[in-house]
Amino acid sequence: MFIVKPLPFVTTFVEGINEAIEAHTPGFGLSRIQRAWLSFCIMAVLVTNSVCWAKFERASIGSYSLAALSWMFRHSKIDWEQLLHRSVKGILQQYGITQGYLVLDDTDKKRSKSTQQIPYVHKLKDKASGGFIQGQCIVFLVLVTPKITVPVGFSFYMPDPELSAWYREDKKLKQQGVSPKQRPPKPVKKDAYPTKQEISLGLLAQFRSGYPTIKVKCVNADSLYGTEEFLDEASELFDQTQVISQLRSNQKVRFRNRELSVEEYFSNHPGTPQKVSIRGGEEITAIVGSARLYVCAHHKKRFVIALKYEGEEEYRYLVAKDLTWRTIDIVQAHTLRWLVEVFIEDWKSHEGWGTLTQQTGEEGSRRSLILSLLVDHCLLLHPEQLTRIENNLPAYTVGSLTDHIKVDCLFDFIWDLLSCDDPKEKLTLLTDTLKEQVFTLNPSKKHMINRNLGHLEPTPAL
Repeated sequence: MFIVKPLPFVTTFVEGINEAIEAHTPGFGLSRIQRAWLSFCIMAVLVTNSVCWAKFERASIGSYSLAALSWMFRHSKIDWEQLLHRSVKGILQQYGITQGYLVLDDTDKKRSKSTQQIPYVHKLKDKASGGFIQGQCIVFLVLVTPKITVPVGFSFYMPDPELSAWYREDKKLKQQGVSPKQRPPKPVKKDAYPTKQEISLGLLAQFRSGYPTIKVKCVNADSLYGTEEFLDEASELFDQTQVISQLRSNQKVRFRNRELSVEEYFSNHPGTPQKVSIRGGEEITAIVGSARLYVCAHHKKRFVIALKYEGEEEYRYLVAKDLTWRTIDIVQAHTLRWLVEVFIEDWKSHEGWGTLTQQTGEEGSRRSLILSLLVDHCLLLHPEQLTRIENNLPAYTVGSLTDHIKVDCLFDFIWDLLSCDDPKEKLTLLTDTLKEQVFTLNPSKKHMINRNLGHLEPTPAL
């Protein structure tokens, strides 16, 4: 697919970000060249589904060179964090968003085993195979509103290598029966390697300071964030708002001065069938039980809910900070957590960062990821998407929108070719350019032409 020029909605999106930056800090907006480069890159990500300068060069039919694109990415004085912040603000203003729900989740990006120059790469558990892979882990903060779901922040996670090595060695010594006194002491955790809970609280604090007018009605996260510190600190950040997470089945609770696991409690106090609305839409029947219980690890009373959907054999256990909410409201708020997984799937499948993203160094990873998120924001301002949402109609999927954009690019290219003075001459020039500069023929090492393979036959003297 070829790009003659960025589509108008992409140019309008970039111009809007520039105007917002100029209004906030006069004189620090994007230059004309920076705006043109950023518009082209967003368009190229949509068309090629990658962040790859070689693919961008081919898509531009040689108008942009690989070296020039890479140089702008590395050396142009663009405030990338400001780009993302102003983009989010522009979308919230466009749709008149004043309140919403914040959802946290993390996802992994598989990398090569021998990766040396890409940061934050560490050993990860591969859910598909059950083994281990090398990759990056990104924590996302997504704002869910009555109209749109939009990513508003992210951070890379990297475990402390010294602590990781200690855990491995300690586990090995424990299996060998070595006593705790004879095992090496646990090293002190370094501030340079924050945990996922610390990263998430930092993202929430950034959202609070960056978008103070947005009322956060609830913070939603999975079981990794079901700790006392996370629930209390996240709630305090947003004026004691509700925070919902999950508990493990063996988590201890206190009931009538007796400690037992949350699984044991709900086996003695089973739930009842209730109608649950899934994300404000389809109604299903689920088995729901609830109680306000003292959670031992949290040192205080929490709202604990046992939830089992149709077809499931085991309960999942939700925990909520605010005891004044109804059970059904907590259950229905928890269903919104699925939307962050939908965003991650769309982002990986259609917005470039899930395939070719080999930019090295910390700035390479952060900037390419921001560029990918700008693509997600830009799609929310596509004219057809904008019309659907403003008229309270279901929004289009990311996949169908990107397919639609590729068709528009194709017809732009055809119309540009037909509208020139001499289409035949331009087509000949285009063919020569593609063959010589873009789709060049490369020598193969598979065939043994002009290679000296030596004396590969029996030797009479032997």
